[in-house]
Amino acid sequence: MKVTLSALDTSESSFTPLVVIELAQDVKEETKEWLKNRIIAKKKDGDNNDDFLTMAECQFIIKHELENLRAKGEKMIPGYPQAKLYPGKSLLRRLLTSGIVIQVFPLHDSEALKKLEDTWYTRFALKYQPIDSIRGYFGETIALYFGFLEYFTFALIPMAVIGLPYYLFVWEDYDKYVIFASFNLIWSTVILEVWKRGCANMTYRWGTLLMKRKFEEPRPGFHGVLGINSITGKEEPLYPSYKRQLRIYLVSLPFVCLCLYFSLYVMMIYFDMEVWALGLHENSGSEWTSVLLYVPSIIYAIVIEIMNRLYRYAAEFLTSWENHRLESAYQNHLILKVLVFNFLNCFASLFYIAFVLKDMKLLRQSLATLLITSQILNQIMESFLPYWLQRKHGVRVKRKVQALKADIDATLYEQVILEKEMGTYLGTFDDYLELFLQFGYVSLFSCVYPLAAAFAVLNNFTEVNSDALKMCRVFKRPFSEPSANIGVWQLAFETMSVISVVTNCALIGMSPQVNAVFPESKADLILIVVAVEVLASSSPSATIVSFLRPPQPCRTHALLALKFILAFAIPDKPRHIQMKLARLEFESLEALKQQQMKLVTENLKEEPTESGKEKAT
Repeated sequence: MKVTLSALDTSESSFTPLVVIELAQDVKEETKEWLKNRIIAKKKDGDNNDDFLTMAECQFIIKHELENLRAKGEKMIPGYPQAKLYPGKSLLRRLLTSGIVIQVFPLHDSEALKKLEDTWYTRFALKYQPIDSIRGYFGETIALYFGFLEYFTFALIPMAVIGLPYYLFVWEDYDKYVIFASFNLIWSTVILEVWKRGCANMTYRWGTLLMKRKFEEPRPGFHGVLGINSITGKEEPLYPSYKRQLRIYLVSLPFVCLCLYFSLYVMMIYFDMEVWALGLHENSGSEWTSVLLYVPSIIYAIVIEIMNRLYRYAAEFLTSWENHRLESAYQNHLILKVLVFNFLNCFASLFYIAFVLKDMKLLRQSLATLLITSQILNQIMESFLPYWLQRKHGVRVKRKVQALKADIDATLYEQVILEKEMGTYLGTFDDYLELFLQFGYVSLFSCVYPLAAAFAVLNNFTEVNSDALKMCRVFKRPFSEPSANIGVWQLAFETMSVISVVTNCALIGMSPQVNAVFPESKADLILIVVAVEVLASSSPSATIVSFLRPPQPCRTHALLALKFILAFAIPDKPRHIQMKLARLEFESLEALKQQQMKLVTENLKEEPTESGKEKAT
């Protein structure tokens, strides 16, 4: 049977396919013609300069135009009366939900991809990643993630080097305990501030540092009554904000609270399992039961991963249902929902063990088990399993193509068929979340388990290569997205850094050495003082409060003050970037002044001519 691919036929030898729109097999001809005409109507005349835009940028423009195709006068999709339309509805989203369009994805550039792979991950070696090449192929958002992953991995090395002797030798000594906690405080602050500077360097070089999100266009999933935006003057869907707030506070917030309660309930079941395993070991005392002590933590770690993934789907549905206008607002609300649940789900048991049970041995065991188990599960689920499935699918596609070689251009056909069956990369959300939780495991309880950083470094060195592999060979090529920074994740990491200061100081305050130095200062009092420390450090009465405290909490106050001083002292942008931005602003103002002066001069020249015509009349 002869196979024809009309979408691939072209009379131009230089034709380069950029984006594939896969339609259902039984789509009617009138629907195809209508969709083609709507796409062509959005096309703008411009210069045909292949060198001006990269392939990733061209694909981003196509995606932007497709997503902004909205219904105007149509009541339904031609040929499908059941697929209703109303003014302002996203056509692409309606086509996807109706099953008329299966998917839309950009194609890989085989030659450019091969060059990128050769310099990125094919040779396993300790080297810097080609961040600029990643940006040119995948866009700024993904390049920033790999840049942050690389930076964070190297930043963990000092913590790993210092933590190793603390773990192997007498690291429970009080003086060394405080030194490690203080180093953790400075480390967690400095690495985040230095990253801001490195990020500013990269995005300035790429031209996205000053990118504004204030006037971004509505996201494809946003729906409402078609109207005129009072600020931009553009026609777009309008949706009352009070309806969105009602959905958030009456539905989303109670659901999140219910999920948090369920997470705590599962945590208490885990502690019941720990008590059962410990009692069984004390009764028998065999080697088999000593291994059994780790089973509850391993089961709990697996349950945590399952709960996190299930909650993620629910959070995505709720955030989409809230109908946020901007993609940035959608991402912020989704990240907030997921971070709150993941933080409680992953760290609540550790806080309970540390500050309620006060069992440091169980805390070390639980932290080690949770960290290592989560890293192994993430590597299997995110990289190895998808890669294995993709390899099996690739073999089937090649066999199918070999039988059709005589009838079609097999190279392009094989590429389209192979890539359309690949998994879809859902963005950097899960990747940043994994690093965020890893940062929490390393920084929150580093006093108790200094070896956590070493395990994180080992994991991240393999993570760089496995993530690169899945981007190039496991998933479809994602559409590029311009970015000025890592967004709300910067704030999330900084918040975790502040929490880590309070946690480490509380652990120091609970240590036997501190209680021996301050026998009258109860651990409960210290914990209460630490809990209000963040508020007191920024209030006008901070000085008065410091005099009323016992000596140990003053150390906490000093450490928090040092943290904020460091954050203030390190500029977010390097000096040379600040100078270039100031120069750019000055030149923009000068150009605006010259344009205004030119308009004034032209108006003055036109006035005498007009007055002369009036006299002649």
